[in-house]
Amino acid sequence: MAASGLEKNLKAEEQAQNSAVPVFQRIKDYLLGQIHAGYWKEGDAIPSEQVLAKQFGVSRMTVNRAVRELTDDQLLTRIQGSGTYVAQHKYQATLVEIKSIAEEVRARGHRHRSELHLLERGKAGEHMAGTFGVEIGELLFHSLIVHFENDIPIQLEDRWVNPDVAPEYMQQDFSAITPNEYLMAAAPLQGVNYSIEALSPPREIAEMLHIRAKEPCLVLKRRTLSQAQVASFVTMWHPGSRYQFAGSF
Repeated sequence: MAASGLEKNLKAEEQAQNSAVPVFQRIKDYLLGQIHAGYWKEGDAIPSEQVLAKQFGVSRMTVNRAVRELTDDQLLTRIQGSGTYVAQHKYQATLVEIKSIAEEVRARGHRHRSELHLLERGKAGEHMAGTFGVEIGELLFHSLIVHFENDIPIQLEDRWVNPDVAPEYMQQDFSAITPNEYLMAAAPLQGVNYSIEALSPPREIAEMLHIRAKEPCLVLKRRTLSQAQVASFVTMWHPGSRYQFAGSF
């Protein structure tokens, strides 16, 4: 009888503690618990608001508040007409140093791989001729590579290279070395100019990054100088939902 009385007291105490916590907070705690325990991983859909409302015996408005707050905290992401998903982690890149993306990925304890979509000798159009300070039609090297972190595409690298500075660029195995790693060795850095803006990607870029066509991207454009001339100009597209830039001085 004593043991039974103790169990009742413990249950009553637990119920009292739960009643002191707002219902929407309990729903948030449940959702976070499922994510942190690994039951729902990045990109997984969570139960609908209707299902959660029935599970907790509350109104959809209460569930909506819990989900909305987790969405505001960037732990969940909503896709209209599709559902609510565990948000992708935003991978960071520093602007203080120019590092290989493979090096940054490995520094986080993750796995890097890349897919080469294009490697060609191209003629400089008006824009690239002005960027490199060469004549229109002059030969440049051009590569298009998608970089992955743990099989998630996080960067599309569209790079033009000066053959005078990096004559062996076309002979590199870019599954084993990144363009940045090769160029830092072949053309020691003397200067850099860059800009960052948010843009909607063209359809072909969105497809290569496995994102919706209208999803905003963080676009870093960078021109590097070596041997008193422009060595390369690269445009790097990063899905805004998966990536952020960070740094300190």
